[in-house]
Amino acid sequence: MPTFHDFSAETGSGDVQAMSYYAGRVVLVVNTASECGYTKQYAGLQDLQQHFAQEPFTVLAFPCNQFGAQEPGSDQEIASFCRTRFAVTFPLMAKCEVNGAGATPLWQWLTQAGSSHPQPVKWNFTKFLIDPQGRLVKRFEPAVEPHEVVGDIDRLLRRR
Repeated sequence: MPTFHDFSAETGSGDVQAMSYYAGRVVLVVNTASECGYTKQYAGLQDLQQHFAQEPFTVLAFPCNQFGAQEPGSDQEIASFCRTRFAVTFPLMAKCEVNGAGATPLWQWLTQAGSSHPQPVKWNFTKFLIDPQGRLVKRFEPAVEPHEVVGDIDRLLRRR
């Protein structure tokens, strides 16, 4: 059975990043958008990154334009927006599709892992919590604010 660590994804700078790079870390994967009502969650995601800065934890953002065309910019424009508006320091991956035929293999796995049938992403800022072994532990819908997942992250970090 594949894990998160079996996949790779394109970074915002165009390189390919193996997700095995994050082995041993707790990862919060989020599909993001710059023009969404939930965009303010970038600040909360950055707060998580800072709160757990001394821990093996990473927020990993995947910009996506599939929901209301709310991420129209290029990867460079997205990175600039995130840095200047929210002082984001966590990795921003390349803009990708998370649902449908164009979904990347990683997102196909995220939407199918632990389920007998796919659970498509409903909107921007859906969050997926990955444990240090690369298993999908929990999914959070967009309305769940980043600070609400602190306890789940803490539990995974204490179990390592």
